[in-house]
Amino acid sequence: MTTTTQTELPNSPKRFNWPRFLRDHWLHVVMIPLAALWLSPMIWILLTSLKTDVEVFDQSAGFLPEKLNFSNYPSTLSVAPFGTYLINSIIVTGSILAGQLVTITLAAYAFARMTFPFKNLLFTLFLLQVMFPIYAIFLTNFVTLQEMGLLNTLSAMIVPFIASGYGTFMLRQSFRQVPSELSDAARLDGCNHLEILWHVFLPLVKPTLIAFAIISVVTHWNDYMWPLLVTNSENVRTLPIGLGLLAKADSGADWPRLMAGTTLVVSPLLLLFMIFQRRFIDSFMHTGVK
Repeated sequence: MTTTTQTELPNSPKRFNWPRFLRDHWLHVVMIPLAALWLSPMIWILLTSLKTDVEVFDQSAGFLPEKLNFSNYPSTLSVAPFGTYLINSIIVTGSILAGQLVTITLAAYAFARMTFPFKNLLFTLFLLQVMFPIYAIFLTNFVTLQEMGLLNTLSAMIVPFIASGYGTFMLRQSFRQVPSELSDAARLDGCNHLEILWHVFLPLVKPTLIAFAIISVVTHWNDYMWPLLVTNSENVRTLPIGLGLLAKADSGADWPRLMAGTTLVVSPLLLLFMIFQRRFIDSFMHTGVK
């Protein structure tokens, strides 16, 4: 009786194993279409910014522009003083972030590592800022700034946001996970609270600080309602308000230039997130916030 054995040739092509591929990469198979769906508005904005006025409203035109029209970008910058708006946005966003990093760091360290009367009650009251929507305190903030004479200034867009309950909560959670032995050793070496905070705690919570910085920058860079309420001069207005000038009430929105302006506003935020996305994800893994 003879037996026959089948052996594969050394150079014979192997059949692709779809069940095994789907079993090993099912998460990618699910997430890639979802990512494409999430990116579709950004792709539409970018492509519209490269079209002409005729192509935008021509139903027979395809999804892609027939010819890339980059002239929408310089013409957008000439419609309004976008250079001034850009500088104002950088000043406002940067000032808010700098103030928040100082206040949330000191407050989070106090709530996480110091002992004082009514600490839990004060922390609960501090978190009320997170529980109330920002629009609920617009009137109070507006009247306060009016009494202080700060309306129509850059300070009017900065002062109400130099503290953050959400940022304090995030940083407090990170501080609480730092081993107390490290602070005890630093205290034995003669360090005070500020030195312990600077040399021990802050280097260990960099991912959380970067994550909050991204959240803060995105929030205040895109803020439209509050700057619109407290400013009425072109010299102090920001980029989101400048985009509103491209939406003309009488003749309709200038869509190609409006999308070009939107691309210019959003691009720095996307670049910022792409650079620090790993730190952003690591921060939530360290703080335990899902």
